[in-house]
Amino acid sequence: MLDWIQENGNFFYILAALSPLSLIIIAAIAPLVIVRMPENYFTESHRQKVAKPPHPVYRYGLLILKNTLGSLFVIAGFLMLFIPGQGLLTMLIGLILMDFPGKYHIERWLVSNTGVLKPLNWLREKKGIPPLHF
Repeated sequence: MLDWIQENGNFFYILAALSPLSLIIIAAIAPLVIVRMPENYFTESHRQKVAKPPHPVYRYGLLILKNTLGSLFVIAGFLMLFIPGQGLLTMLIGLILMDFPGKYHIERWLVSNTGVLKPLNWLREKKGIPPLHF
């Protein structure tokens, strides 16, 4: 294992360098997403259907791209648990990007936690947006 780490040391340096950049990007994008989220986003027991792109090549290409990018974020986040960086946050973004069964229920469970919901609603209140409801 140590041999592999020594052979791929540049990979870890790249991840460590990207860590502050990902933090800045997350800090900029997360409030925009939270504020634009409808207040009744989590009230339904199942996610509402959204219009899908009409052409199957486009639809499946986008799905593959999202899941691949999400997987890379999860892997990078896992590695950041052992090197400098915000590994849990990076893994969370990867999971948000990916599509898998039960994802909406996990999101609802996570956001229903008072420690998560309170800061989200504080940010929404600060921007004059009604709080999220369950």
